[in-house]
Amino acid sequence: QVQLVEDGGGLVQAGDSLTLSCAASGRTFSTLAMAWFRQVPGKDREFVAGINRSNSRPFYIDSVQGRFTISRDDAKNTAYLQMNSLKPDDTAVYVCAAGTLVTMASKYMDYWGQGILVTVAS
Repeated sequence: QVQLVEDGGGLVQAGDSLTLSCAASGRTFSTLAMAWFRQVPGKDREFVAGINRSNSRPFYIDSVQGRFTISRDDAKNTAYLQMNSLKPDDTAVYVCAAGTLVTMASKYMDYWGQGILVTVAS
């Protein structure tokens, strides 16, 4: 079992930066694939970014490519999502996930955090 706890959300202005963190416990972090998703009420959950083990190539959706960076620190059992040049369309509940594999084509996630709200004002 893995427990995931997100932190770092809040209210920012368009163009600002924000970094989310996802602290994992319950299993060896280095063996997990990590990913971030986001959810807007009334719409399907959307994959945002993912990374497998350390030093592997990360994956991003086109709308955040070049603005967001996913990373992980295995010594701290923590994954991060650094978000730069935030836009109002980035407003969502961001959810951390962990599993066995993440690619653009498929995501095998077994554990989910509670989510954290990011609001970007116009």
